Amino acid sequence: MSNYETKFPRALWIRLIIYIAVGHLFAAFLYLLFAVGAKN
Repeated sequence: MSNYETKFPRALWIRLIIYIAVGHLFAAFLYLLFAVGAKN
């Protein structure tokens, strides 16, 4: 298991989680934009 952990450093996992979080926030913002635009 230690060999698997050294293959993927902690910084890479943190960066991946941040990218996924930002991507979801951006997608939610776009969805909100279109949802509000469809109402008006």
